[in-house]
Amino acid sequence: MSRPTSLSLRAAAAALLIAAVPPAAVASKAPPAVPVKVLVITLFGPEAAPWLAQLPPTRSVRVPGLSADYSDVKCTASGVCVMTTGMGHANAAASTMALVLSPKFDLSRAYVVVTGIAGIDPNVGTLGAAAWARYLVDFGLQQEFDAREAPPSWDIGYVGIGAADPATRPKLEYGTEVFQLDEALLQRALALSRTARLDDSDAAAAYRKQYPQPAAQAAPGVLQCDTLAGDTWWHGDRLGARASAWTRLLTDGKGTYCTTQQEDNATYESLRRGAAAGRLDLHRVAVLRTGANFDRPHPGQTAQESLNAASGGFPIATANLYRAAWPLVSEIVGHWAQWREGVPAR
Repeated sequence: MSRPTSLSLRAAAAALLIAAVPPAAVASKAPPAVPVKVLVITLFGPEAAPWLAQLPPTRSVRVPGLSADYSDVKCTASGVCVMTTGMGHANAAASTMALVLSPKFDLSRAYVVVTGIAGIDPNVGTLGAAAWARYLVDFGLQQEFDAREAPPSWDIGYVGIGAADPATRPKLEYGTEVFQLDEALLQRALALSRTARLDDSDAAAAYRKQYPQPAAQAAPGVLQCDTLAGDTWWHGDRLGARASAWTRLLTDGKGTYCTTQQEDNATYESLRRGAAAGRLDLHRVAVLRTGANFDRPHPGQTAQESLNAASGGFPIATANLYRAAWPLVSEIVGHWAQWREGVPAR
């Protein structure tokens, strides 16, 4: 039998020392979790740009599991962090879940403000308008028939899954069909942002004059109405009417549809699972959508022409995400002692 060399003896001693180090000592070498006061969730780069330009952030934190296009979360010294998920249901769910479960952030007292652009119903709002949601409704969780093959008595080819007809409320078996946001936070968001100075443009003002609805012709303002999520980009009067009817159906007549987008139900479900895991407080979530285009044509215009029209809505809608949400964000951060334990009474 050969004797151990001095080199092997030193290696063995080193191994014993490593084994003797308690796990807590190893873990203590990891940087502490970033305490977040407000997490701003955006869905793609142009929505994040106004936030990053105005804040601006002082640190960048890479988070495993985020979109390859938006792999870092940007944070300020005051506790505001901005993340971008990537567009669509799948990107929104995956990225939000990755951040919620990341040990790099302490979200236990964080307020989450989702800000994104959307199509808007000209009967309710206008280009550049900023709408805080009470209800998040999933438009995609329906059965669809080509309208030419739907029963003659139906006014459209959409019907709730398992429902007898388009007017019947389906059983909500997925658990993500409709969500109601915290009313106290919604009311504070509305009150704080009512006086926000929203952006507008001559191009948007000229375009909305072609719509006869007073709401469409108005200058951008802050309002409360509800948002509809679905990955299919739909457009037109008939689908717009279905969006309104579907929102009323799933909210028992309490909701008012006004904006259409892709991600909000997926984002909220990820936050809900994070709350169930003890990572965050679901009562601290607010959702803001701004009108980048109308969801249906004006008189004399086809639906396809409307969808592709240069309405001037996109630049003002992205700018107004920051303008409309900043009063809430700045109030939370500036008066953290009052907001730390929850939404304060007025």
